[in-house]
Amino acid sequence: MIITITGDPGSGKSTIGKKLAQKLNYQHYYIGQIRRDTARKMGMTLAEYNKYGETHPETDSRVDEYQKKLGQEKDNFVIEGRTSWFLIPQSLKLYIAVNSLEGAKRVFKELQLDNQRNEDNNLKTVEAVLISHKKREESDKLRYQKYYQKDCADKNNFDLVIDTTELTPEEAFAKVWEFIKRLKF
Repeated sequence: MIITITGDPGSGKSTIGKKLAQKLNYQHYYIGQIRRDTARKMGMTLAEYNKYGETHPETDSRVDEYQKKLGQEKDNFVIEGRTSWFLIPQSLKLYIAVNSLEGAKRVFKELQLDNQRNEDNNLKTVEAVLISHKKREESDKLRYQKYYQKDCADKNNFDLVIDTTELTPEEAFAKVWEFIKRLKF
């Protein structure tokens, strides 16, 4: 089984993805980190790289070809990425949602612990993170509509949609795990 995960910034996608991979003894892939690392190599933040990608489709096509190839050549893995669900159509598709303010609060807290995330410049307040997330979502929507004619936030495309706004990480994982157990075991 291939599990693709996407969703809102700060929703807990990475936490759920890592826990699922560990529980299932699957490999875990994180496309956001690949994009962050590529941006860093180019001397950009992720926000700058996404903006650059609006006129440079290769910023998306490189990681998207990588994802497609994974889906064609491998099985039994978890992958987090905005486009993973349609690039690997045979996957189990999860969307992890969160209220935008709560998501910004979570990311702000994480940034206080990990300043190497390469998210955006000057994220010194929750409000700055919230604004950055809105710009990121607009850029993602623009790029994916332009390059693929897909709305990656349309929840109708997913097998499971879970809102983590009022859930602890443990509660969110438990809901996802229950869903997967019903399918796999």
